[in-house]
Amino acid sequence: MKNILQRIAYLQGLADGLGVDDTSKEGQILLELVDVVAELAETVDDRLDDLEDYVDVVEEDLGELEDFIYEEDDFDDYDDLDFDDYELYGDFDEEDDDFDFDEEEIEEE
Repeated sequence: MKNILQRIAYLQGLADGLGVDDTSKEGQILLELVDVVAELAETVDDRLDDLEDYVDVVEEDLGELEDFIYEEDDFDDYDDLDFDDYELYGDFDEEDDDFDFDEEEIEEE
């Protein structure tokens, strides 16, 4: 957005430096167009700043909400699941023949 504002300022300076005649119809139109574009750019820049502020507030609120909701479920407290403990999880009865492995593909990797 800064680049656009700089380019508009350049256009305004160029119009002043070239001595655009504000008494001619063409000069009046050109100067008015430059002023309108400058005003639009300032409005967009202001709204962009407001939007960025709003997003920051929403992000903070979301962080607080996540802390509140997930406070009881701190997943770091849980141990990793260990499948070597057959008493808890049972035994897996699958054999290698139950799976369709393509030996050539495995060896190529």
